Amino acid sequence: MLRRAQARPPVVVHNAEEIEKMRVAGQLTAMVLKMIAEHVRPGISTGELDKICHDYIVNDLQGIPAPLHYQPSPEYPPFPKSVCISVNHVICHGIPGDRILKDGDILNIDVTVIKDGFHGDSSKMFLVGNVPLKARRVVEVAHESMVRGIEVVRPGATLGDIGHAIQSYAEAQHCSVVREFCGHGIGRKFHDEPQILHYGEPGKGLALQVGQTFTIEPMINAGKRHIKALPDGWTIVTKDHSPSAQWEHTVLVTETGHEVLTQLPGDSL
Repeated sequence: MLRRAQARPPVVVHNAEEIEKMRVAGQLTAMVLKMIAEHVRPGISTGELDKICHDYIVNDLQGIPAPLHYQPSPEYPPFPKSVCISVNHVICHGIPGDRILKDGDILNIDVTVIKDGFHGDSSKMFLVGNVPLKARRVVEVAHESMVRGIEVVRPGATLGDIGHAIQSYAEAQHCSVVREFCGHGIGRKFHDEPQILHYGEPGKGLALQVGQTFTIEPMINAGKRHIKALPDGWTIVTKDHSPSAQWEHTVLVTETGHEVLTQLPGDSL
């Protein structure tokens, strides 16, 4: 989600019925990412991966791929595909197409499924063949950054606590945190309040409440944090062409801490 500096509506707190629908949407989203893993290999195009995901979401899960034709504001063209696929130095919002995966690529597949009016949102990194050390390392740092952000989530913790946990770890590993994009509240809306920044100061910002649902999705660069937007209106790349990685989960604040809604039973984060 692109950060926006403007007056913001109140944060949504979900009731038990809404949370159960969020669980369903989250589990379906996780199923898509698990399904697509076996198809990620050298020689397949990102467009083919998108079609496989689309058909599975629509035909097998009877869900709706939220990114398809999504237009967050008039300055964006409608997104033309059902998932985002970001390869190597693409940070986020990569549009699937004719690009053929090759040995050594890393890629993020970002999936959002709508089911019964509620959204589940998650993304994972995939490694293709023999990936160079620098790229493998940023994938690992991005994953641990997300995990550390999730571990902070509990009632009374602040958004600054989440951001600080992510930023302090990533920067200690000599990586950088993209600041122009952030996690977001999610539920009936694809992108809702609050904005979940992946940097910050402990104790600062909104205190978390039971029943909130949001994504944590740090975008971590192996080089500098600066970004560049491509002319297609969506694709964001690292300005220095360094590899970038991102992992994402949808998280619920519970009375005892948190629940990761996009984690399948028995699977690691």
